[in-house]
Amino acid sequence: MGFQQGLSGLNAASKNLDVIGHNIANTNTTGFKASRAEFAEMVASAIGAAGGSNAGIGVEVSAVAQQFGQGNITITGNTLDVAINGSGFFKLQQPDGSSAYTRAGNFKLDKVGNLVTNNGSKVMGFPIDPTTGLRTASDPSPLSFPTAAPIPAKQTTKIVAEFNLDARAKDAAGDPAAVPPVPATPRATYGTSINVYDSQGVAKPVNLYFQKTATANTWDVYDTLDDPTAVPPVVGAPIGQITFDNNGAITGPAAAPPATGFVLTLTGVDPSPPNPNGLPPFDIDISLDGVTQFGSKFSVSDLSQDGYASGELTGINVEASGMVMARYSNGVTRAEGQIALANFRNPQGLLAIGDNAWVETFESGASVIGTPTDGNFGALRSGALEDSNVDLTAELVNMMTAQRTYQANAQTIKTQDQVLSTLVNLR
Repeated sequence: MGFQQGLSGLNAASKNLDVIGHNIANTNTTGFKASRAEFAEMVASAIGAAGGSNAGIGVEVSAVAQQFGQGNITITGNTLDVAINGSGFFKLQQPDGSSAYTRAGNFKLDKVGNLVTNNGSKVMGFPIDPTTGLRTASDPSPLSFPTAAPIPAKQTTKIVAEFNLDARAKDAAGDPAAVPPVPATPRATYGTSINVYDSQGVAKPVNLYFQKTATANTWDVYDTLDDPTAVPPVVGAPIGQITFDNNGAITGPAAAPPATGFVLTLTGVDPSPPNPNGLPPFDIDISLDGVTQFGSKFSVSDLSQDGYASGELTGINVEASGMVMARYSNGVTRAEGQIALANFRNPQGLLAIGDNAWVETFESGASVIGTPTDGNFGALRSGALEDSNVDLTAELVNMMTAQRTYQANAQTIKTQDQVLSTLVNLR
């Protein structure tokens, strides 16, 4: 027995206690991953020595291995808190421009609208076209939201209408010669209205009225009512016709190629009034694919348009797929980006750099970038955080074991000292 073995044991037990203490200290650290000390024996080599004759010279800490097990997910209610349920890491752009990776999703918005971590690293994601909901770039970039200025207004270009016209309706002109006489049907009987927006975001009501004609399964469409009190009287002209087949399905008007479906174009919508700024008239396509003619009362099931006024950011929500949905004061909710996730062939090769972050190394391999729920990437949970995966009970037991190991190695040094003292005192 020599001092070397006992000293190496003390060093190893001390490092083990350091690892255990670090785990215990980070029990409440969001996204923290526990580590464990892994030991290996040390053996003195000898040239030409027979098998089994080499002397053991103690122990060493061969590695401090991180344990990337899933931590518990705790609901916080803060929509900017995001937890990963499954594999993957959030990709970050650090203040110096380098890349890092984290499991801690306690994000914030900085003063210019960037989605950041507590140390100012920017969260990376894919930019999304808010109109189509599709990516506009294949490489992730810092996610940012318009907090400093409102989103601009958007002029209405399309109305989507779904309604049923009563198949029992008679010719709106009536038949005074019939017995009994059939009165005319007022144009306002079958009508609806919707607000559209000009290029400056000023709302203007658009009215649509439907009158059955003498031709079977045919309806005239108007955007105004007649004004018999005007001098001379104002009689509105139809802006188009809607036709149906004998089964009540719409057959016209067909959209002009290359568009498909049934579209009626409302031309020359004048923004003034209510906008007094002399904006030019604009056209609006009315999609009629959902219009029917059945023997039931006139009813509107859907009437929507794609324009809006300017609006301030009021809230953000993250979907399981990583899609970041922004809510605005004008009632618009749209995708502003998609959070990117990264994965590695060997996560234990990552190098911890503090602030709940790791950087890639040669051992970890290069990062593979993707989006949540795709392939082997986990799903995201908004309004939640992933807890540390430290098992506090197990760490306390490990600490007691490491303490006993330290004491036992100290005892071997004490015993060696006593043996050496006996030898020195021989007479």
